[in-house]
Amino acid sequence: MNLVFFDIECASVTKYTAKICAFGYVICDENFNIIKKEDILVNPKGSFRLTDRKGEQGIVLPYAYDDFKNYPPFRSVYGFIKELLENRDNVVLGHSTMNDVKYLNLETKRFKLPSFEFAFSDSQLIYMAYKNDYTRQMGLETIANELGVEFTPHRAADDAYATMRVVEAMCRAEGCGYFELIQKLRMKNGRIKNYSVFAPTSGGEKEYHDGLNKLKRERAAKRTQYFNYVSRKKIKRGGKFYGKIFTFARSIEDDLPLAERLADLIYLNGGRYSRHLTQSDFYVAEDNDETQRTVNAQKLESVAVISLEQLEAMLT
Repeated sequence: MNLVFFDIECASVTKYTAKICAFGYVICDENFNIIKKEDILVNPKGSFRLTDRKGEQGIVLPYAYDDFKNYPPFRSVYGFIKELLENRDNVVLGHSTMNDVKYLNLETKRFKLPSFEFAFSDSQLIYMAYKNDYTRQMGLETIANELGVEFTPHRAADDAYATMRVVEAMCRAEGCGYFELIQKLRMKNGRIKNYSVFAPTSGGEKEYHDGLNKLKRERAAKRTQYFNYVSRKKIKRGGKFYGKIFTFARSIEDDLPLAERLADLIYLNGGRYSRHLTQSDFYVAEDNDETQRTVNAQKLESVAVISLEQLEAMLT
C-alpha cells in the first residue's frame, strides 16, 4: 500500500466556511520512497483573511495571492482529491488532520458536493503517543525541529512532505515500518462519512484522559468532604479574625488534613471559610502557585493574598 500525506491551506476560515486555496500531497511507498509530490492551487472564491488560532493576523502563505484568481475553484479539483483520498490502496495521513478534514467537509457543503468518505491518521497524535506525552498538542514546525526535518511552513506540499518525514523519523527511531509503529502505539484511524467527522485515537491518549477524569473526580470528592467539614463549624464570636473570611488555593483544599487543621484554627479565631473568592478577605496559596484561581485573587484589590507561612503566623 502507499501512504498519502496531505495538507490544506485556506484563504480564510470561519465556523461555517473554509475557503481552500491549496491542497498539497505526497505519495510514497511503505519505505517512504516518494512517488509523487504536488501542490494543487485553488481559487478560493473569496478574499484572503489569514489568522492564527487566536484570530490574530500574522500568518503569511508563501504564494502570490493575486495569482489565485487564475486557478480552478474547488469544484474543479474535488474529483481528483476525492479519488486520491478514497482510494483503498492509499493510507491517508496529515498533521492535525481533523482541521484539514473539516475544511474539506465545509467546502463540499459550500459547493453542494457529495461528502468525502475515507479513514485517516494524524502525525500530531502519533507523535504524542510516541513521546507518551498528551499534555499539549505540538505544531508541525516544533516536531520537525525536534526530529531534524527541514521544510517551508504553510506551503501545502511542503507541509505534507514534512509530515511524511516526521513519521519516517519515528519509524526509523523505532526500527520499524509505519504499520508496525501504528500497532505499537495503539492508534486507531479517524473517519469522515456522510459529512460527519470522527477523530483518530490512541490507547495511550484514552488512558491519559481516563486518568485525568479519575483525578478530577477524586479532587471533587475531597473538596466536597472539606466543604461539608467547614459547613459544620461554628464561628467564635470575639476572636481576632471575627467577621473575616478566608479562601484557600485548590492545592490546599485538596490536602484534607492540612485544610481541616487550618480551618479549625481560623474558626477558633473567629474567622470563617468560603469557597467563593470574591467574598474573601484573605486568599491563601503556596509559594509559586500560578494557577488561574491564584492569578484571579491577585487581581482583586479587596483580597489580601498570603502564603501558608503567613497564615500560620497569623493564627498562632
